[in-house]
Amino acid sequence: MKTIRFEAKAMNDATIKYAAEELKVHKDYIDLKVVEEKNGFLRLNKTFIVEASIKFDVVKDGIKYIQTLLDNMEVEAFVEAKIVGEREISFIINAQENPILIGKNGKTLDAIQTLIKNYIHVFTEEHYVILVDIGGYKEQRKKQLEILATKTAKEVARTKVPAKLGKMNAYERRVIHTKLADWRDVSTESEGEEPNRFIVIKPKRH
Repeated sequence: MKTIRFEAKAMNDATIKYAAEELKVHKDYIDLKVVEEKNGFLRLNKTFIVEASIKFDVVKDGIKYIQTLLDNMEVEAFVEAKIVGEREISFIINAQENPILIGKNGKTLDAIQTLIKNYIHVFTEEHYVILVDIGGYKEQRKKQLEILATKTAKEVARTKVPAKLGKMNAYERRVIHTKLADWRDVSTESEGEEPNRFIVIKPKRH
């Protein structure tokens, strides 16, 4: 988590407020610890070397943020989280309004994912891969992409002709890259500029 050190004359609300402003978070998220006490002349004018850090739980506070977001949208939903890897967290949402939350081609879902990703990165300098799935949409999309990747890769391996897939977001491209990472006969490359990046599946030369 983000941490700073500074010298303070006292451990009070003003010190907390200063740390919050420097770390650009609400003061409720600030944790202060005295690292060193410094005495002035004749032990007067004592000051403190203070370490200020952000107290933030990526999973618990992430769920709380999404729940608040949905409450503001007047959507009743159940939110849970799964730690997929060391730095990968998947937030799972289920509600009666799943189709509305997903949006056309998953655009509303992607917007929610961007919001939670930006929120978490305010509090930590560690890089997390943040995924949001609603009603199993992403999981189903992943299966469709893996079938597309396998089918296209077999065709490229047979014909030795590269194949270009349609534009995809970063998550969708990562699914394709991962699925074909161990293939001996083909390789994958992302090309183009956002938001129109796409994948090309190419035959490998042996």
